[in-house]
Parts: sequence; C-alpha cells; structure tokens
Amino acid sequence: MKSIACFIPFDDGRIINSLKKFPEIKSVTVIDDFSSETMKGTAKGSIDYLLFLLKPAEIELHSNFIDRLLSIAKSTEAKFLYSDYIENKCGQKLKHPLIDYQEGSVRDDFDFGYFVLMDSRVFKLAAESINDDYKFAGFYLLRLLISLENELVHIPEFLYTASEQDTRLSGEKQFDYVNPCNRDYQIEMEKAFTQYLKNSAAFLLPNFKDIDFDSVFDIETSVIIPVKNRVNTIKDAIDSALSQKCNFNYNVIVVDNFSTDRTTELLKEYNKSNPKLIHLIPEEKDLEIGGCWNYAIKHKSCGKFAVQLDSDDLYNNENALQIIIDKFYESRCGMVIGSYLMTNFDLKELPPGLIDHKEWSTDNGFNNALRINGLGAPRAFYTPILREIGIPNVSYGEDYYLGITISGSYKIGRIYEPVYLCRRWEGNSDAALDIASVNKNNYYKDKLRTFELRKRKISNGIKRSN
Repeated sequence: MKSIACFIPFDDGRIINSLKKFPEIKSVTVIDDFSSETMKGTAKGSIDYLLFLLKPAEIELHSNFIDRLLSIAKSTEAKFLYSDYIENKCGQKLKHPLIDYQEGSVRDDFDFGYFVLMDSRVFKLAAESINDDYKFAGFYLLRLLISLENELVHIPEFLYTASEQDTRLSGEKQFDYVNPCNRDYQIEMEKAFTQYLKNSAAFLLPNFKDIDFDSVFDIETSVIIPVKNRVNTIKDAIDSALSQKCNFNYNVIVVDNFSTDRTTELLKEYNKSNPKLIHLIPEEKDLEIGGCWNYAIKHKSCGKFAVQLDSDDLYNNENALQIIIDKFYESRCGMVIGSYLMTNFDLKELPPGLIDHKEWSTDNGFNNALRINGLGAPRAFYTPILREIGIPNVSYGEDYYLGITISGSYKIGRIYEPVYLCRRWEGNSDAALDIASVNKNNYYKDKLRTFELRKRKISNGIKRSN
C-alpha cells in the first residue's frame, strides 16, 4: 500500500480527522506557508506521495478521493495530479471543473482547486534545485520545475466538495495581481518565474529590433473603437477621442459590428458633423473584437499609430493622445501601454483605483509578461507591426496576444500616469463570469503562452522533439 504525507495550511480538526480516515495517509501536518523553506521541509522523510491542501476551506472528501488519485498515479506513472471538485456556495452544490495544465499554464494563479498529489521523489528533486529563499513563491517555483520533466495531470472527476472562501465576482478578482498591497508577492513571483524561464531555455535578453518610424501615412494617429450595442456609452467614448489636443493630425475609426440597438443610427448621425470620425461597417458578420481591429488597421484611413479606446471607456483628459504618441518617439518602441483608473459609470474611483503595472521593467518585463494575465491599458501600436503580425479574431485575449508577441521583439513603452478611465458597470463583458467562461478564457490565454514559450525557445536555438 502506498503511503501519503498530507500538509494543510491551517489547523482544522475536522479536516485532519477526515484525512486520517484514509489508511494510506500516514500523517497530517499543519504548515505555516508555502515558502521554499517549508517546501524543502516537507520533502524530508520516507514516503511515497505528498498531498497538499492549497488554501483554507471547509472540505468534504468523497469516499473514492484517495483511491482515485493513487489509481491514476500508479497506472499512468503521473507525478503531479489534481482533480475537479464540487463547490458548496451559499448552500448550493455546484460542479466546479478545472482546466488541463499545458506548457503555457505558467501564471502563478493557475487553479488547481484545493488538493494536489505529488510523487515524493520528484518533489524532492525539484525542491533541491531551488537555490534562493522564497517567502511566497516556494510552491509556485516547485511546480514549475516539476512541469519541465513531468505532465501535470488533471483528473476531470469531482473527488471532493469545498466551500469557496473567496466569493468575489470574476471582475473583482482579476486585479489582485496589480494591487499595491501584493507588491512584495509579485516581485518574488517574477524572480521565481525568471528562474524557470532560464531552466526551460525560454528566457529572453533585451535585444530589441530598431524602429525608425519612416513608414509613410497620411494620418499620424487613429483612435480605434470597435463597438456593438453600446448606444448608452459610445457617444461619450467618441467625444473623449475627438476632444484630444494634439500637434499632429488624427482621426477616430469606429468599427460598427452590426449593432442591433440604436448604435448604428447614432453613429451615422454623428458622422455627418465630425469629419475626423470614420464610421466603418465591415462586410463580414462574424468578426469579434480582434477581427474589428484587423479591419480597422488595414483600412486606408488608418494612421501610423493605432490607439485603443473601448466603446464604454474614456481618455482621462485632452492630452492623453499626445502623451501616448510622444512616448513612441521618445522610447523608439513598437507598443505603448498606459495606466488607467477604475471608475463606476459616474466616473467615481473604484478599488483598486490606479492600474499602472509598475511591476514592469525594461530588462525583464517582456519575460514576466508571460506570468501575468494582462499588461495594462490603453494599448497603442505602430501600425506596420500590427499589420505584420495580425490580430486573432477573438473577443478575449487578443490584447494579451499582442502584448506578449510584440514584447518578444520590440521595446514596450510604459506610461505610469493615468491616461484612461475604465468604467465598470453591469454591462461590462468581464464583470461577473461563470466558471465555464472563466475556464474558457484562462485556457485560451494559457494556449497563447504555450505558443509564445515555444517560439521563444526556438529563437534561443531549442528544437522540439515532436
């Protein structure tokens, strides 16, 4: 019979007793944290597997919990396993499926659920290769190192029930990684991730391509606004763009993606009195946000620089566009990313307030970009680069794709003062997503990371074996 040592991050007699009911579990130990020191301490002793409870919760273990984990571990020789679970939310039990781990699942907030089971020998080897002391990133780096040689196996079965402690909506959770309170945590996670990239041969040095901005365009800058059914917000967005004070010529390209409310009528009327406004209706009817961007940047009216403005957001002031374009020439960069304030529909600031991504560094930001889920806003691009790489026809992750793709070859310019107001309201597409949508979005971004990691390894001279 295989033996298991279990480690839990809090002292709960009910969970300890329920774990000890399984004869394979020889010990249950309460640990203070997931630091590298703690991880190395758990690797000591003679045991076959280590079972970790990753976060506090009320847990109900199903009768086949251990049998199923060990059965799959034995039959497939899997070294790292996790499973789906039932979520007990406000007294209602709901299935909580997770997603498969892939090469690009390197973000530190990848959701393993509550339990992971690891082969002790593989765990020990990974722990021994951690040279630095990590207060927060011990477990994170350890699972990254394990993934270099081993598949992290997802069991699509519901093996336990957990009462979720963090009941915030998806739109609230997504900004945790830029909260200033988490700054020390993020610095350490970046350091750990950088070690992983070096070990996996995907680490890049800051060798950026030069840009001379000599492409000839009739228009210097285009503000691009894809829109569909935003009759209540699109006029504010356009007014914000048209009010910009600049020392160059610019236009505002609105790609009207077959709205079914009064958005189209409003745009047609507005277009009559505003020569800077270019109202486009594409021929294709299956365009997502990325497809609308492709349509805009390939249009003859598009300028040398293409600057983002979402149809329900605003620029912070009349100088925003000038500040963004000045950054291109100052930094000789292929992409500029600004900072934004979170507000409600009445423009009152909401937590966490300013999103400035100060974690970015010129020397390593393009590497760390593969760890985090977003690079910031508003985003602006040198149009010839956009035309060269293209934009995926999706409505989620297209901006992240552009960020990690461009950052691997070109310098990214950063603006740390707020130039953008991101209005949160009930109509936002990412305000409150269900688990299926969250999983779909996360899987897609992980896939983008997989593609980018493989590309970077190839650029470093690493050939794939399959």
